Amino acid sequence: MVVKISELRVRDVINVLDGKRLGTIKDIEIDLEAGRVRALVLPGNSRFLSFLARNEEVIVPWEKIVKIGIDVILVEVNPSH
Repeated sequence: MVVKISELRVRDVINVLDGKRLGTIKDIEIDLEAGRVRALVLPGNSRFLSFLARNEEVIVPWEKIVKIGIDVILVEVNPSH
C-alpha cells in the first residue's frame, strides 16, 4: 500500500488501549539515512507519560502503530493514570 503524508495527516489517531482519540498527525519523524519513518508527532496532551511527550507534543514510535486504516491510525500507547 502506498500512502501520501498528506493523506495520513487527516486520519484520526486512536489509542487501542483505551479507545481515545489522540488527534491528527502534526508531523512525522523520518530517518533519512535508513529511509524510513521513525515516529508520528501529535499535538501535546498532558494525559500521557512524560517519556512520550516533549515540548507539548506526543511522540508515537513507529513500533507502537498497530494498524493504518482508511480512516484511522490505531496506536498502542499507555495513557498516564
